[in-house]
Amino acid sequence: MTESNVVSLNQTDEQQLRVDLAAAFRLAARNDWHEGVANHFSAAVSPDGKTFLINPRWRHFSLVRASELLLVDAGDPATMDRPDAPDPSAWSIHSAIHRTLPQARVALHLHPPYCTALAGLKDPTIHPIDQVTARFYNRLAIDLSFGGIASEEAEGERIAATIGNHSAVMMGNHGVTTVAPTVAEAFDAMYHLERAARTMVLAYSTGRPLAVMADELAEETAREWETYKGAEHAHFAEMKRILDREGADYAE
Repeated sequence: MTESNVVSLNQTDEQQLRVDLAAAFRLAARNDWHEGVANHFSAAVSPDGKTFLINPRWRHFSLVRASELLLVDAGDPATMDRPDAPDPSAWSIHSAIHRTLPQARVALHLHPPYCTALAGLKDPTIHPIDQVTARFYNRLAIDLSFGGIASEEAEGERIAATIGNHSAVMMGNHGVTTVAPTVAEAFDAMYHLERAARTMVLAYSTGRPLAVMADELAEETAREWETYKGAEHAHFAEMKRILDREGADYAE
């Protein structure tokens, strides 16, 4: 492969990431997961994961377009001096994730209603009471060290360290973040995490005891979810088809 072909391929990869990430913003708004003009998504474009795309500061999720996503370097402290600098909390959280967790190619951070409700509980554990909640059995990191709006470097570093090798983190008194190799997988994880949280909140609201699965069954169910990677990609592809039918300006 020639050097020009390599450059062309890399540009194609970045463009597809831009389109997918923009679609994720639109879908998050569609599902009412966003909060005002806050919250942020990112996707790594460099092999080491340190150069990444992120949403422009204070752009509403329903208006984000592929072409306006910012390209930033997690190792560049001058990023916040740029005239188009991202939101401080976005930089704090996502620069730390992409600087220290190379496997986390995509990171979605949100305050969706049911996950955030659980994050406000003293114990925000998602117990395995059905097959969706069981997806996160022993696979959800929990951070109970909230230090205020995550605009300081130390807050982002702690969040990244808590995520570790997990694919999602429940951020006490805050919200949630999912990480994955692709936008499709991170989106599907967020979708099911919010549904799992909804199930927990509804079950708690009955005031009746939870029917928690035995550990062995919960683990078996969680492992079964891991064989459904194809469904995760199909889910995101189908949701993009719905966006396209309504108008594909997110891809511009």
